[in-house]
Amino acid sequence: MNAKICTAGRGENAVMITRVADRQWHALDDDLVVGRGHAQHRPDGRLFVSIDAWHEAAFDRLAEAMLTELPAPLYTVVDEADAELTAGWRRAGFAVRRREWEYVVPTDPRVTGLEAVLPPSGVTIVPAGQADERLLRAVDRAVRAEVEATVGWRSMPAEVIAGLEGDTVVDPSKYAVAAAPDRYLGLIRVVRVKRPRIGLVAVRADEQRRGIARALLAHTLGTLHRAGAAEAWTEVHESNRAASALFEGIGARPTGSNLELVR
Repeated sequence: MNAKICTAGRGENAVMITRVADRQWHALDDDLVVGRGHAQHRPDGRLFVSIDAWHEAAFDRLAEAMLTELPAPLYTVVDEADAELTAGWRRAGFAVRRREWEYVVPTDPRVTGLEAVLPPSGVTIVPAGQADERLLRAVDRAVRAEVEATVGWRSMPAEVIAGLEGDTVVDPSKYAVAAAPDRYLGLIRVVRVKRPRIGLVAVRADEQRRGIARALLAHTLGTLHRAGAAEAWTEVHESNRAASALFEGIGARPTGSNLELVR
């Protein structure tokens, strides 16, 4: 059953907010839907909200109704170029928690310069879907612990989250790995939806600066290129200069930035 939350506005521009389902709201102006609000828990347990509204008044009334009913803290993600949407969330009391740069990554080895790149001696690349799950989870947990002990896990891409088993491996088939005879040294995760997304590239701290990350990228991008994908994309936290340098060094182009805000 629909639940009427509040009405507000002046004269013919009155806006009525209606809860139409669990964690879903509509803004109505003379029975016309002029905005929609939605809240959803991410797998890490955080509650994210979104609003799509025709005008500022509808946005503000939706935000007011949602924030009254939902528990804090609340999060949202916006394209930093969308100044109007960002301003709306700031009016609602949200502040920037993190910024991620978005890159478009070419896959053609003649463009990336990775055509002749091979893994270092004693290291092999295990293609996606062929990794030993036990060793994969072990390297994932090791990398997570190293990141947490240095720059902190919050510096990783927003969608790289810890699961119930203490690792971030949701679907092992998405990972290619760099393997030594007795353990895995690094991993790369690619998810294919509308276009390939590189969600994570990571190497154990004691194995860095050996070219393992470049070898993982060479393998993965080459595989995507042969499958017909001209480009992939990825996100890098603004503080991760090493990752930015890695991707920019193979011809990746920054295309914008996303803000995660919190209230």
